[in-house]
Amino acid sequence: MATVCYNFFFLPPVGTLTINDPQNWLALLAFLSTAIIGSRLSERAREEAADARSRQRELEVLYTLGRELLQTENVAALLNSLPLATLRATNARFAAIYLLEGDRIYRAGDPAELPPDLTTLRQLALTSPSAECTELEAQAPIRAGVRPRGMLILRGAKFSRDTLEAIAGLISVSIDRTQALEEIARVQAAKESERLRTLMMDSIAHELKTPLTGIKAAATTLLSSGPVVESDRHELLTVINEEVDRLNRLVTQAVEMAQLDTQEVHMTFRPERLAVLVEAALVTSATILADHPIEVKIPDLPPVRADRSFIEKVLSNLLENAAKYSAPHSPIFVSAEERSGKIIVNIADRGIGIDTSEQALIFDRFYRVRSQSHYTSGTGMGLAISRAILEAHGGDITVTSQPGQGSVFTFTLPVDDSKPAPADGKPALTL
Repeated sequence: MATVCYNFFFLPPVGTLTINDPQNWLALLAFLSTAIIGSRLSERAREEAADARSRQRELEVLYTLGRELLQTENVAALLNSLPLATLRATNARFAAIYLLEGDRIYRAGDPAELPPDLTTLRQLALTSPSAECTELEAQAPIRAGVRPRGMLILRGAKFSRDTLEAIAGLISVSIDRTQALEEIARVQAAKESERLRTLMMDSIAHELKTPLTGIKAAATTLLSSGPVVESDRHELLTVINEEVDRLNRLVTQAVEMAQLDTQEVHMTFRPERLAVLVEAALVTSATILADHPIEVKIPDLPPVRADRSFIEKVLSNLLENAAKYSAPHSPIFVSAEERSGKIIVNIADRGIGIDTSEQALIFDRFYRVRSQSHYTSGTGMGLAISRAILEAHGGDITVTSQPGQGSVFTFTLPVDDSKPAPADGKPALTL
C-alpha cells in the first residue's frame, strides 16, 4: 500500500500509477523491497516477544505449581490438593486428574464442568502418546517413567504441548516424591520400633536377673533338706513376695508402654480432686516411702479432668523416683496450685539431682541417669510412661534440678468445671 501511494503521489506523472522514467522503477522497487523486509523483521520481533511472554508465563506456572506440590508430604493430602493447585497455577476454569491406580478421579473448578467418563479417561491414559491442546480442552498423559499413570484434563487454559507435558511430569514426580517420603518414614518407624523393642528386651532382661536371682536363692534355701528357722523362713518368703511384686511391676510397665505407643489404652476422664489422687498414690507407694518424711500441701483446688488410675500411676512413679534417688530420711515435698485454668503439681526431693545435659533426656524411653544407672534398679520407662499419660490428658511434665541439691518434677492437668467432683474427695490435704 505504501509503495502504491509512493507511485501515485510522488513519481511522475503524479496522480497516475504510470511510471515513465526507468530510474523511477528502480526507486519504486527499492522502496518496495525495504518495506517488505522491514515489515517482516518487525513482525518477527513481535512474534518473538509474544513467544517470550508466553514462555515466561508457562515457566511461572511450572514454578508456582512445583512450589505448591513440594509443600505436601502426605500422599492422600497431595492427591486431594493436586487439582486445586493445578487450577490456581494455570488459571484454568476446570482441572481434573485421573489416576489408573485405584481408578480414581480428582477435580476442581467450575462445578458445571464434567470430566470424560472413567472408561474414556482410562483409554486415553493407556493410549495417548503425547499432550494435545485445543480451544476447548487440553489433555496430557501422566507417566511414571514410561509406564502410564493417569491423565490431566484442563479447560479454560491454553499451553504449548511441551508445557502440558511438563505439568503432567511435575504431577507424576510429586506423587513419586511423596510416596518415597512416606516409605522412608515407614522404614524409619520400623527401624525405630525394632530398636526400641531391642532396648526394651535388653532392659527388662537385665532387670529380671536381680529379682529372679533373689527368688531362686530363697526358694533353694526353703527346699534344702536342712531345717529352716521360722524367722528365716518368714524372711525368705518375704523376699520372694517382694521380688515377685518387682517382676510384676516390670512386666506391667512394659505392657503399658506398648499400649501407650499403639494408642490402645482407654482412658475415662472425670472430674477428680487432686488431694484424693495424691492420698491414694501415697498409700500405693507406702512401702518405698517408709524411710522418707512426706510433706504435702495442697489447698482447696478445683477438680481436674483426669483418669484416676492413670494419674495415680504418674504420682506413684514420681514419688517412688524421689525416694529411690534420695538418701534415707530425706524429705519429699508435694504441693499444687492453680494457674491459667490448669492445676500445677510439684514433687520435690533433696536427692542426687540431674545434670543439665540429661534433663531433656530423662523422659525418653529406657534412658537412665548415667551416674546412677549401675547403683539403682529400674528400666527407664517410668518417666516415659508418665509423660505419655499426661500428654493424653492435655498436660505436660518438666523437671528442674541441680546436681547434689535435688530435683523438682512439675506436671500440669486441666481444670474440669463441667460438673462437681465426686463426693468422696477432700477439698485439701496437708500432711
